[in-house]
Amino acid sequence: MIQRVQTIFLFLVAVFMLMVLYFPIWTQINPTMTETVTLTAWSLTVTDIAEQGVVNTTSTIYIALLSLIAAVIAIYSLSQFKNRKKQMKFNMINSLVMVITLGTIVFISMNANEEFNGQDTGAYMAGFYVIIFAMLMNIVSNRYIRKDEMLVRSVDRIR
Repeated sequence: MIQRVQTIFLFLVAVFMLMVLYFPIWTQINPTMTETVTLTAWSLTVTDIAEQGVVNTTSTIYIALLSLIAAVIAIYSLSQFKNRKKQMKFNMINSLVMVITLGTIVFISMNANEEFNGQDTGAYMAGFYVIIFAMLMNIVSNRYIRKDEMLVRSVDRIR
């Protein structure tokens, strides 16, 4: 039954994880206001504000890969609507992938912060928060899947 409520939540998980690919995740400006560091799913970029030129770029493609994996797992879980136990397993795996993604982002931003400016912490942007929203949607979808499973079990007991 593709028209269940958890389908909407799983679709939102996939959309939010794909949004990570397009929004900046973390940014910081140094105290002298001459350079800025921006973390995206694809790279960690140091930019000179005065010249508007890129000073240094480090690839962070593994954040993009983890986000894509989480989106694919959510879509696959969405397609497993006939097997609720399998769907819950995939949602659990997806939660783990999203936690690893968040941990990776925090680790990279902390290391970049130490190298760039140890006094200030920088700011997490929309790309960071959509992962948290995706995790919340994943939890809510699991709750509804569990509710459906309990309903089916209670009906089986009545028969």
